[in-house]
Amino acid sequence: MAEKMMQFVTIGQNYPDKRTAEERKKDFNEIYARFTIEKAQEQASRCEQCGIPYCSVACPVNNNIPDWLRLVAAGRLEDAYHTSQETNTLPEICGRICPQDRLCEGLCVLEQSDHNAVTIGAIEKFITDNAWEQGWVKPPQPLKELGQSVGIIGAGPAGMAAADRLRRKGYEVHVYDRHDRVGGLMVYGIPGFKLEKDVVERRAKLLEDGGVTFHMNFEVGRDASLKELRAKHNAVLIAVGVYAGRKLEAPGADLENIFPAMYFLTASNKKGFGDEVEAFDNGTLNAEGKNVVVIGGGDTAMDCVRTSVRQGAKSVTCLYRRDRANMPGSQREVENAEKEGVNFQWLSAPKSFKGLGKVQKVEAVSMHLGFADASGRQSVKEVPGSEFELDADIVIEALGFEPEDIPTLFGEPDLAVSRWGTVDVNKETWMSNLDGVFAAGDIERGASLVVSCIKDARDASDAIHKYLRTQARASAAE
Repeated sequence: MAEKMMQFVTIGQNYPDKRTAEERKKDFNEIYARFTIEKAQEQASRCEQCGIPYCSVACPVNNNIPDWLRLVAAGRLEDAYHTSQETNTLPEICGRICPQDRLCEGLCVLEQSDHNAVTIGAIEKFITDNAWEQGWVKPPQPLKELGQSVGIIGAGPAGMAAADRLRRKGYEVHVYDRHDRVGGLMVYGIPGFKLEKDVVERRAKLLEDGGVTFHMNFEVGRDASLKELRAKHNAVLIAVGVYAGRKLEAPGADLENIFPAMYFLTASNKKGFGDEVEAFDNGTLNAEGKNVVVIGGGDTAMDCVRTSVRQGAKSVTCLYRRDRANMPGSQREVENAEKEGVNFQWLSAPKSFKGLGKVQKVEAVSMHLGFADASGRQSVKEVPGSEFELDADIVIEALGFEPEDIPTLFGEPDLAVSRWGTVDVNKETWMSNLDGVFAAGDIERGASLVVSCIKDARDASDAIHKYLRTQARASAAE
């Protein structure tokens, strides 16, 4: 197989075809095509097979990337799939939504040596989509049933990843979620042009086929307390994510039509499913014909601006207080948004909101970058006298997410949380201060990437397995 690799000298970097901006603005379908087998093999063969695979180091789940690239190049596609899914429960999703330019591809040695990175994300997507078509993706099938059960609160990426891993180990797994569909932010937060929803639904059905039981429209604290779930299961994993959007503290911030990002994105995604959404249907959350201002520079902000374009907004402006080089979101998403007609106001921040009942104007001010602080990030300061106004019919706050008050929500005031409101766990055991109660994903680490949630869920599941095996041995010895 070695002769098939290191072809970067003669083969250039190539991504799957991408629909034109004018075409893709008209719908919420994914914008990238899929590699053909030949093109996937060709691009995989560019891999240098480094002695130290920085791509794997940069990947939160430490995917065996060089291995499955070599297998793809050799035409061993089923082996490539099995190698890929060994470390990642949701590879077809990560291949679509991971910011590869900041992770695996960003640290690819070829990227650092001006040969351009191997197109790892597109190949990962190809591997698993092809595996689904070939029937190689199977439901979790434990070797034996262990006679213990685990309750998982949250059916998002961490909950799904943990459900898969624990079911494969032989546990009875029940997943509880307050929404009506499995997937969490992958269903209601991330737009279809990045992740079509049938991809998530397909994975959810696979878990069900493997014996995972989902309890949807189930709200812990309303339908059952955490204490009651602890009594029902041998262990409980909290994997609810963080959904409370940070709010701006500025004059006029209480005007109508200023919305948190998840409120806006959830309404749009629900309409994509064909649901009735009153706030969208009456025009409140529909950007059509309106001037939209999105505040923030992360991937959620990019989701909001690009969703607004597809809804037919009159204008879409993104305000970000730092410059392009310092924004936390994917540069590919910025490029896509720019080509779709989004106006970026770099080094700009909102100062106040104006309007009669409803927002009509955003007063913004120019910023400049100062010296770096202790974290290494440059400070930002207002440029005196640089105020300017933007027309705004809708303002969307995409400033990041914070945890809800989980102890109160779950009816368990004794559950310990950090000063940020995340569930406090022992990082070696992943257990909270309550015996048998664990936490993983954003509710433990704070808002992060889907792939990081998968990694946390994998580690927490292994810790739960160790805990439950110890409990089982202790019971058997009595």
